[in-house]
Amino acid sequence: MKKIFGAKKSQDPPPSIQDATDRIYKRGDTVDEKIKKLDAELARYKEQIKKTRPGPAQEAVKARAMRVLKQRKMYEGQRDMLYNQTYNLDQVAFASEGIKDAQQTMTAMKAANKELKGMMKTVKIEDIDSMQDEMMDLMDVSNEIQETLGRSYNVPDDIDEEELMGELDALEADMDFESNSVPSYLQPDKESDLDSELNLPAAPSGHAAAPNRQQEDELGLPTVPHASIRT
Repeated sequence: MKKIFGAKKSQDPPPSIQDATDRIYKRGDTVDEKIKKLDAELARYKEQIKKTRPGPAQEAVKARAMRVLKQRKMYEGQRDMLYNQTYNLDQVAFASEGIKDAQQTMTAMKAANKELKGMMKTVKIEDIDSMQDEMMDLMDVSNEIQETLGRSYNVPDDIDEEELMGELDALEADMDFESNSVPSYLQPDKESDLDSELNLPAAPSGHAAAPNRQQEDELGLPTVPHASIRT
């Protein structure tokens, strides 16, 4: 059957936007190269026109320059058309990429939504509330245990604070009384009382009188006083 009707040819996949863009860029590069060659040729004709005198030779050079200039204008038009095509392809590619990103985002959100629904089935608000109540009860029991373990065995629970304050005031009063009832022989002595008890005379004031010195002779011996002669 294939020999009679022929086998169906496999179709090539359609070109992508990137393939079309690359092809247009290659054509644009080819056109740019042609325009550069024409520019160089126009520059050469311009120099020839300056060097030749007006006449048939100069007119012939001008005609060739005009032909090259027309070709240059044609290639510039083609280049502008290719640039417009690449601009349109870039816009289409940007829109296509945006749609692909939106599709991926929607797919990811659907997967996350499905996963969240499966997780919410295993978590119930009633179970969370019940667990919180149990935790609060356990904390209360723990506090009671800590208070019980920290209680002193020697201090009774029914102690009146006012009674304790009264005992403290009485203790302070006893301390003041004991400090005022110290015996006199244990108290520090005063200088005025010590002087009055000893009855010591007051220290003399002024300089002491110098003693009478006995006269001496030439040898340093004391002289004998002469008796007065009565007549």
